[in-house]
Amino acid sequence: MVKYYRDGVPIRESSERVKEGDAKRLLRLREGEIERGVPVTPKIGRLRFDEAIAGVVNDYRELAILKRAFVLAIQAGKLVTRPYIPMLAEDNVRKGFFEHTQFEAVRSHLPDALRPLITFAYITGWRILSEVLPLQWRHVDFKGGKVRLDLGTTKNRDGRVFPLTAELRALLEAQRELTRELERERGIICPWVFHREGRRIRDFRTVWTAACEKAGCPGRTPHDFRRTAVRNFEQKGISRSVAMKLTGHKTESVYRRYAIVSESDLAEAARRFDSVTGTISGTTGPKSGESS
Repeated sequence: MVKYYRDGVPIRESSERVKEGDAKRLLRLREGEIERGVPVTPKIGRLRFDEAIAGVVNDYRELAILKRAFVLAIQAGKLVTRPYIPMLAEDNVRKGFFEHTQFEAVRSHLPDALRPLITFAYITGWRILSEVLPLQWRHVDFKGGKVRLDLGTTKNRDGRVFPLTAELRALLEAQRELTRELERERGIICPWVFHREGRRIRDFRTVWTAACEKAGCPGRTPHDFRRTAVRNFEQKGISRSVAMKLTGHKTESVYRRYAIVSESDLAEAARRFDSVTGTISGTTGPKSGESS
C-alpha cells in the first residue's frame, strides 16, 4: 500500500506491486501529480471499457431527457423556443428488401395457407404480427373498395385504410371464397382473413426460415416486406405523404429509413435519364464519318 496526502486528506492506494521499489515509484508519481495540480484518486488511470460505454449512454440519455423537457415546456406554452441539443446521428437505415423474383421464390416454398398472407404484406407493407395476422373480415370492405385497421390497433394507435387494388381485391376475394367453403364444410364461423383451416395464424417462423433457405435468401425477415412496399411505392411515383398514410409511418424521418435504393434502381434511373434527355454533343465518341 502507498499513502499520500491531497489537500491534507490522506489517500491510501494499493500499488498492486510485489516489489517495494515499484511501490515507491508509484508513490513518487502520485506526489508529483498532486504537486502539478493533477486530479488524483486511486481510480485514476483505471477504466474498463464497459464503464466508458455506460458513461456515453448515460450522457445521451440525460440529453434526451433534457431535450424532451424543452419540447414539453413549449407545448405547455411556457417557452417559445428551445436551445439546440446535439444528439447522436442516427445510422439505422433499414437495408433489407425483396426483389420481386426473391419474393416469388420464397412464396413458392411456403405452405398454401401462408401465401396469401405474405402477398398481402408484400403489397401493403403492413406489419405482419400486429396488423396482418389479426385482420378480420369486418375490416374488409369489398363494396367500398378498401381494407382498414381500427383506431388503437396499430403501432402508432392511428387507424389506417388501404384501397383495394386489382391484385389486392383478387387476393382477398379468393381468400373469402376459400373461407366460406371451409365454413360450409365444417359448420364453423371463421372471422380471420388469414388462417390455417379456420384457426388464427400466430407464428410461422420455422417454415419461414426454411422457405428463405430454399429460395436462396437466408436470414431474411417478414419485416422486410415493409421496406419492400416503401421501395415499391417510391418506384411507382406515389407521393411520400400518401405512401406514409398507406404504410402507417408516423414521421417522415422514420419513413426515409425504409426508402431503399438498390444498384438496379440507380441503373434504371440512368436509363430513363438518357431516354428523356438524349446524349450531350461531344461526349459520345466520334460523329459519323470521323475516325476515332
